[in-house]
Amino acid sequence: MTHRYLFQKPNDGSFYSTPNIVVIGAGGTGSQLLTGLSRMVVALQSLNMAVPEVIVCDPDTVSRANVGRQLFSPSDIGQSKAHTLVNRINQYFGLNWQSYHGKFTPEIAKSRVIYISCVDSRSARQEIYEAIKENASYWLDLGNNNHSGQAILGNSDFHKRSPSAKRKYCLLPTVADLFPEIMDASIAEDDDTPSCSLAEALVKQDLMVNQTVATHALELLWQLLRHGEIHYHGFFFDNRNFSLQSLPIDRDHWKRLMKQAKKYRKPVSAQAA
Repeated sequence: MTHRYLFQKPNDGSFYSTPNIVVIGAGGTGSQLLTGLSRMVVALQSLNMAVPEVIVCDPDTVSRANVGRQLFSPSDIGQSKAHTLVNRINQYFGLNWQSYHGKFTPEIAKSRVIYISCVDSRSARQEIYEAIKENASYWLDLGNNNHSGQAILGNSDFHKRSPSAKRKYCLLPTVADLFPEIMDASIAEDDDTPSCSLAEALVKQDLMVNQTVATHALELLWQLLRHGEIHYHGFFFDNRNFSLQSLPIDRDHWKRLMKQAKKYRKPVSAQAA
């Protein structure tokens, strides 16, 4: 099966309108993703394609333990993660991205949105899941534990807003549809106590795991925006054995996963970025 980009006109490949991309979380995975996303935007500009507006939100400031594992320098310590990264990218590429030093709220973007979550809590995923129901939008969720992780792209029920599109567009289940426990706030979170040093942080998350999930997620997003269609909408990876398993766009496969989800199975990698 193939999924065609919701915001693209089927006749000439142009976009109905320029979508917003809201990146939620600018830490280990988010900082890696934003660097690649800026290159993607520049590439789309060179191809004379519609360039998305990017909004980044994160409530945290840079700590000493972030330097080295995340894309921050010693001079960034104490500064807002979102402001620091966005200001740097804007100056480097001449872009006009926006940043919010605070938690994600649905009011940040209200229409034609691609949400990219690099968060570390089930409650945050629940808030995002509720937000995508309010408008035609995508949700690309990135998550990882020490050495493995996943990224899954889903979208809201665009068909309800455009019934004529039902035969042309395939509705993708979100990570919350396939693994509902990933947003169940009643389940105890892993230890989220801030690390005091880079060495301590690396015990929780290995050095290259954030870069791995960000790189493959960016490739998925690139295929969607550049080519207008995808045949896979996610992946699972394990850096220890260099394995990568794709998530096909296949209704029978989704049915099997959702059947397992009803038993409230704990996913292989439901940890946060």
